[in-house]
Amino acid sequence: VQLRESGGGSVEAGGSLKLSCTVSGYVFNACGSAWYRQSPGRERELVSIIYTPGRTTLAESVKGRFSASRDYDGEKLYLEMKNLKIDDTAVYYCAAKDRSVYEGSYKCSDDFVYWGQGTQVTVSL
Repeated sequence: VQLRESGGGSVEAGGSLKLSCTVSGYVFNACGSAWYRQSPGRERELVSIIYTPGRTTLAESVKGRFSASRDYDGEKLYLEMKNLKIDDTAVYYCAAKDRSVYEGSYKCSDDFVYWGQGTQVTVSL
């Protein structure tokens, strides 16, 4: 399973970026996928969880500015970021939980076990 983020870059405060995450060897599903971010000296922060294309959660720090989505084929995640702030500067990662079949039912991993390499987002004045 491989996840690959794209779309990062440098932008001025107030600007916008849209990140994408493409998966191979797996399909994003209702077990959950996520966007995390980490900046130097800070702990990794959960930005969004995507369960289905229409069911997502967002961290309070990004509500009203970010939106997360997933395509219906389960091949891509998106994180659309608007009105970016200096504090949004970080490496952004996509991640996914594992789904397996156990006794005829789907079983989801407790943790996000598949991770991308990350894409840098830098917001400047």
